[in-house]
Amino acid sequence: MFRSISVSSRGVSPVVVFGYYGSKGKAEAIDGRTKSRAGGLGVGDALTAAAARAEATGDLGSVVEATGAKSGRRVLLVGLGARASADAGAVRSAAAAAGRKLAAMKATGVEFALDGALHGGSVDEHDAGACVGEALGLLGWVCDEFRGKATTTPTRERLTVRAEGEFAAGVSRGLAIAEATNLARTLSQSPPNVATPRWMAEQAKKVARRAGLKITVTEGDALAREKCEGLINVGKASENKPCLIRLEYAPRGATGKPIVLVGKTMTYDTGGLSLKVNNGMVGMKRDKDGGCAVLGAMLAIGTTIKPRRRVVAYLAAAENSLSDEAYRPDDVLTFRNGVTVEVTNTDAEGRLVLADALCIACEKDNPAAVLDLATLTGGVITALGSTFAGMFCDDDALRARVESAAKATGERVWRLPMHAEYRDMMKSPVADIVNSNPNRKAHAGQGAAFLSYFVTEKTPWCHLDIAGVHVAEKNAGMFIEGPTGWGVRLLTHLIDAW
Repeated sequence: MFRSISVSSRGVSPVVVFGYYGSKGKAEAIDGRTKSRAGGLGVGDALTAAAARAEATGDLGSVVEATGAKSGRRVLLVGLGARASADAGAVRSAAAAAGRKLAAMKATGVEFALDGALHGGSVDEHDAGACVGEALGLLGWVCDEFRGKATTTPTRERLTVRAEGEFAAGVSRGLAIAEATNLARTLSQSPPNVATPRWMAEQAKKVARRAGLKITVTEGDALAREKCEGLINVGKASENKPCLIRLEYAPRGATGKPIVLVGKTMTYDTGGLSLKVNNGMVGMKRDKDGGCAVLGAMLAIGTTIKPRRRVVAYLAAAENSLSDEAYRPDDVLTFRNGVTVEVTNTDAEGRLVLADALCIACEKDNPAAVLDLATLTGGVITALGSTFAGMFCDDDALRARVESAAKATGERVWRLPMHAEYRDMMKSPVADIVNSNPNRKAHAGQGAAFLSYFVTEKTPWCHLDIAGVHVAEKNAGMFIEGPTGWGVRLLTHLIDAW
């Protein structure tokens, strides 16, 4: 919606955004601090006019506009909803609503004067700025790279946010995190004839150079030496060969065990010989979105968050295709940790490539915790829709950290059960386990149960199944229809708060 967004302490913005409260169609009176701020900016009359309008309800995301008679500056009065529930999520929603109005107005400058409404609440000045930066930055995402001459590209304005002090610092941080999220969205949007495993490795190298990360790409014969049976077998039918991408953020003086992030990075999934039917393949370019989110998070970690501890990321990248080289149902694969897997469904491929990364991470990195993100099952969509990601985590401390990050960022998670009976469901009469039980009971739980065989027993581990949340189905809030980059903000906040 915007060509670019920047922060400046200079000049006078043509638009000022104020906040106020209300619920069920009834607004609270504008507080004295906001009135005083408006008077100081010379837009007191516009604020009064906006608040007097019938549509000024204060409901979350409602926007009322007025223009100052003397200053000519425009005021947007945006609803923050009920005062009792005015948290960071409410600020993001309000900022997104204001951002959409700014884009429609083709505004080139804006000042957010939310301090009066937020005074004494749970969101401080810095965090409010970060919420505004995130909302505007996420709204600003465009991916016109693949449009040709048949499309007229709309004109987008450069937006300058006038801000000072802690609020300005927050806006800058929010914009940086939004940029990392937008990287994940652009990678997701990239088509499979472009976004091959090798291409993903090249994008990871660009991120590594920018963020000062170490990077290793394991491919070809090296995959065999590392006993990456999942990647080798899932990817061998495609001319676009698989690879395991490892990134490491290692600040000077860091001690202790690293946190490890793992992302499923299936650049395309046909289902293999267990071929997807009808339109089941449409959108499978987004089966890499777990890896895209992990890569976006590593960009934010290396450039913006800069934690004092090491963070390691693995992207297990492959294309599940068809040829006479394809792996088959009935094949038995022996993984690095000695677990044997009977293949019953080649469309349950993501868990096979994740198994490689989980084995290596637990063995080589001795992690403080492992978190994996994957568009793993349709079952989690059946269970939770597009409202929550499915969270499987039996470590109380790690689960609390994830839930806290989810609450702070608005990337919601819902705990689903891990149980020995689900692990028993995966037992094979031929090998140790099957990759998919044809019994569709606890489908999302089956995926988590399979992965648990590749995580060492005492390692804190959280599996996030993001199949229902990685794409927005409509143009609303901070997102347009398309990829959301789900997980970048949650992982970034999690690492920052560790």
